[in-house]
Amino acid sequence: MKFTSEALQFLEKYINNASPTGFEQNGQKLWSDYIRPFVDKIETDPYGTCYGIINPEADFKVVIEAHADEISWYVNYITSDGLIYVIRNGGSDQTIAPSKVVNIHGEKGIVKGVFGWPAIHTRTDKNEPKPKIENIFIDCGAKSKEEVEQLGIHVGCMITYPDEFFELNNRYFVGRALDNRMGGFMIAEVARMLKENGKALPFGLYITNSVQEEIGLRGAEMIAARINPDIAIVTDVTHDTTTPMIEKKKEGEQKCGDGPVIFYAPSVHHNIRNLILDTAKENNIPFQRAAASRSSGTDTDAFAYSGSGIPSALISLPLRYMHTTVEMVEKDDVQNVIKLIYESLLKITPEMKLTYL
Repeated sequence: MKFTSEALQFLEKYINNASPTGFEQNGQKLWSDYIRPFVDKIETDPYGTCYGIINPEADFKVVIEAHADEISWYVNYITSDGLIYVIRNGGSDQTIAPSKVVNIHGEKGIVKGVFGWPAIHTRTDKNEPKPKIENIFIDCGAKSKEEVEQLGIHVGCMITYPDEFFELNNRYFVGRALDNRMGGFMIAEVARMLKENGKALPFGLYITNSVQEEIGLRGAEMIAARINPDIAIVTDVTHDTTTPMIEKKKEGEQKCGDGPVIFYAPSVHHNIRNLILDTAKENNIPFQRAAASRSSGTDTDAFAYSGSGIPSALISLPLRYMHTTVEMVEKDDVQNVIKLIYESLLKITPEMKLTYL
């Protein structure tokens, strides 16, 4: 399979859009507009999780899910001389902040700023400062707190990076927020393929783009209870552990270009995982395996432990440099995750065994 020009145009626009946790609405509008021709119905929950439904009248329900939000910062404190201190919104990495340009989303629109940092000439090896949440700050060119406020900036304003999507060496997609808007893109492409290939499913399919994953799987918790599906297949990103300074004995070995990563974890249901593994083998889709300990750290856990339990599985996309502005994924892996989810759905039936015993 190859990406259509329409799909690539959507992907670039979708990645470049700012949709941090709690502020996902603009990205959800782009996403829902894209999937609208491929589904029978679109719904949104009170906190912004959006889902398209194929066969909404069916009793047996299957979810394919990704999360829509990205990490960001909040304005937390404005000094009398106009400098801005921040707190995290999700797992934002303070070590990449110094010298980065930011967009401050204020009441009057976006205001540019920069994370300042003392020049190398003023630092000594003995006193070399390390970026910490307590010492990183934003300079928006204002001379006072009052001037900052006149720009429309106040405590609670969202702060994002403006770095944009691009392709690298005709092999990688690169940008901020590939974690996990690549997931939203991939499940949207599954919906497109089902529609264009005229596939009739014997169940209701809920293509779900959840909010607030980056602060603890909150959107998935809410939507799992609302939809109450019989099966959930979640897709997220996982680490490419072959780049420097990552310990494989701790993180396992997964690599961009070697295919989707199928997870083993307490929240992953054996029968659903085995169906996915069989699908990969039958369709010659390359795949990798990974294990997670107490928690997968993804929305899989929220679905699996919702209500009386939802049989769930996790298919992850290998990614380099997570939670930076230069996240990287291989185009072939993206295509293979889409194909694996698509082909797995074609094997699911309402009669399949969903118990261990």
